[in-house]
Amino acid sequence: MVRTAQEPTWSEGRDARQIVTLAAVTEPERPLSALPSPAARVAAFVAILLGGFAGGLIGYTLVKLQCHGECAAPKGIGTLTGALLAAGGMSIVAVLVLRAVGEWRQIEQRERSNRNS
Repeated sequence: MVRTAQEPTWSEGRDARQIVTLAAVTEPERPLSALPSPAARVAAFVAILLGGFAGGLIGYTLVKLQCHGECAAPKGIGTLTGALLAAGGMSIVAVLVLRAVGEWRQIEQRERSNRNS
């Protein structure tokens, strides 16, 4: 939307220096942006962290069940590998979800503008 305003009206019988009213000014709607809202970005970040944590636990547990004796290095490698793979997969899912939400907003805005036309 474009910012619109009517010309100020002068009250009859008053001093010319006094402006009586200004018509309502409509603020422009927030422009459509590819940038997701801060809440959505925080939620995606938290989801990636939780996915990485879960992947690390899975990697650690898999190595722990299969390794006998000195297993500190393999457990660490299993934890790191699981965490990286799970966080990487979750980041792909998060990006796809954020893009879908952006497209959804764009479609809703287009439909709203078609109804108003």
